[in-house]
Amino acid sequence: MRTLIKNGTLVDPYNHVMGKLNLLMEDGRVLEVTRQEPAVERTIDAAGKVVAPGFIDIHMHEDFVNSDRRLEQDEDKAIFNCMVRMGVTTVLGGECGINRYDPVKYLDLVDRDGAAVNVALLVGDSWLREAMGHNDKYTAVSDDELRFMISYGEKALEAGCFGVSFGIRYSPGIDTRELDGMMALCRRYDAMTAAHVRDDAAQIFSAAREFLDAAKEQEIPAQFSHIGSMAAFGQMEDFLALIGEYRMNGLDVACDCYPYYAFSTAIGSATYDEGWLERYQCDYDAIEMCEGTYKGQRCTKEIFEEERRNHPEYLTVAYVMKDKEVDMALAHPLVMVGSDGILNHGEGHPRAAGAFLRIFSQFVKKGKLSLYDAIDKMTAMPAKRMGLARKGRLDKGADADIVIFDPEIVTDCATFADPLKPGKGMEYVLIGGKTAVRNNRLVDGHLGKAVRR
Repeated sequence: MRTLIKNGTLVDPYNHVMGKLNLLMEDGRVLEVTRQEPAVERTIDAAGKVVAPGFIDIHMHEDFVNSDRRLEQDEDKAIFNCMVRMGVTTVLGGECGINRYDPVKYLDLVDRDGAAVNVALLVGDSWLREAMGHNDKYTAVSDDELRFMISYGEKALEAGCFGVSFGIRYSPGIDTRELDGMMALCRRYDAMTAAHVRDDAAQIFSAAREFLDAAKEQEIPAQFSHIGSMAAFGQMEDFLALIGEYRMNGLDVACDCYPYYAFSTAIGSATYDEGWLERYQCDYDAIEMCEGTYKGQRCTKEIFEEERRNHPEYLTVAYVMKDKEVDMALAHPLVMVGSDGILNHGEGHPRAAGAFLRIFSQFVKKGKLSLYDAIDKMTAMPAKRMGLARKGRLDKGADADIVIFDPEIVTDCATFADPLKPGKGMEYVLIGGKTAVRNNRLVDGHLGKAVRR
């Protein structure tokens, strides 16, 4: 069926286009971009709206796989559903060294059942550690364990994973031998690497160099994860200069960032190991519980210690980042938007449901970013970073993954108290030319496919 989207403002930074153009699509692809109105079976009038490529989230954490070997489908708990409602049509999961499930099998499940979004994955180094039976995050893997990790990593890359992710903060036992071994694997397969580095705040520079030097040695693309939560404590200007220095000296490095001033992580993670109060120059009440008995409450020393001891998997929000430094990061030409969205069965940070819409409400409308640059950071930049030939663009032959939104209305509604609340202004989200979302409500949650490198 031929569909025409007419009268909208087409914004396609991949092709450096912004103007009044009509979009003709058929069989899941863009057939033509035109100023004419050819006869079609279906017409969408986008007058007063922006027509753009579907957004690409280059950093998020995928849904769980349930005991029936199916992805989480509950509309109020599945993160993929939250993603597509805010215009995201393709995601890169398996970040921070973490996979929710065997990544090879996960891609096969998406192929079998579909998903609310197109799903690409990295294979997580920490997941590989655990898969090989190494459950002590504070100690180094043995030579035999590392060989097995590399062997399974090869299987994952051959199955289409885009590279290897590291959560060095979350697995402090990672040493140079492990970094070099896994990055050499990426080099052999012409793949990328991404990392939540070993430390943040005042220690971000040594932690950054550890990761970036290893990637430079192997000559592989390096994606520096969620830099707001790593360097927005007084270090951002110098940190961005450091990234520029590495790039100018031969390393293919870029960064992602989410548009919030509070981060989220599990209360049992190494982020909250001894010394965190001094590192973030805060008290226990900077931490809010996202789950359990104390959900929505700020911590006391007693609550923090109780939940860290009894429920280390519970997610928290930490209100410790500097607003202006996050804004500085998102304005930088090497920084693209990544939500870092993660949900534990519907509980978590509002970035999982609001990050991409918040870019419009809090950055575009307030003059911190232009509309064109914002869309660039959510489409062309991540598409080029991942080497996606037909996504993040709307020229002839591109996948018909498309968003249509009202630039005056579009806004995020998710809050820390109500983190999954759908936004406003997203009139259509199309995946393969079919309607996935209409007026911010899910229509079809099975249009997404596995995306393999």
